[in-house]
Amino acid sequence: MRALSTWLPATRPVGVFTDIDDTLTTDGAITPDALQALADLKAAGLHVVPITGRPVGWSEPFAASWPVDAIVAENGALALQHSASWGLRKLYQQDAATRSANFIRMQAVLAQIEGSVPGARRSQDSAGRETDIAIDHSEFTHMPQSAIDAVVRTMQAAGMTATVSSIHINGWFGAHSKLTGARWIVRELWGRDLDAEMDRWVYVGDSTNDQVMFEHFAHSVGVANIRRFEPQLTHPPRYITPSERGAGFAELARHVLSGLA
Repeated sequence: MRALSTWLPATRPVGVFTDIDDTLTTDGAITPDALQALADLKAAGLHVVPITGRPVGWSEPFAASWPVDAIVAENGALALQHSASWGLRKLYQQDAATRSANFIRMQAVLAQIEGSVPGARRSQDSAGRETDIAIDHSEFTHMPQSAIDAVVRTMQAAGMTATVSSIHINGWFGAHSKLTGARWIVRELWGRDLDAEMDRWVYVGDSTNDQVMFEHFAHSVGVANIRRFEPQLTHPPRYITPSERGAGFAELARHVLSGLA
């Protein structure tokens, strides 16, 4: 991971994708400097899309109030877009029948995990989840790595995709991910092919569940608290900010904007 100051984009960025927890937020809340950074990026004409493992219910107020084009939630399964003319709307990658069938299967796996892994408890935002399940490992509780690994194994044994964020272990049925969600929303909202212009987008994150984005984005950036996960990263970000969490995101925004001047 190279210092952010060494990054000099050859072409003007089109937009920024960013994780939310511990990337935009600090101690669970977005900081004023990070919120202003979102607004500054938008004002400069860039597309801005947070992409998160958080549920749709948790994401709704932020999609309606933050200066962003949309929020992709539940690790790429759906998106929330707000407009003054139509209000808040949901866009899904899976059809309603698939979501309904998967929901029933996921609740069975969730009950199995809570009954078999000591200390495993569903995340407090679980009521707002439609397409995945989440176990809290660091938000309101602390699980040892052995228990985290056991939860991941249980999800995978049930045929689920499983990822570990800075706060939750998420599991879902389906091939979607943060990367496929990014490709989908770029095509859905702007009719663009993300893979054809990957070198014109930025991704910012902080944990192991951002690795697929770090791997594919030419301009991938970790806020400084990514160091916590460095030993577990097969694909680290190419650059790292001096500061952690929201302050680090604000540094990234300033660096991007300075290159547009």
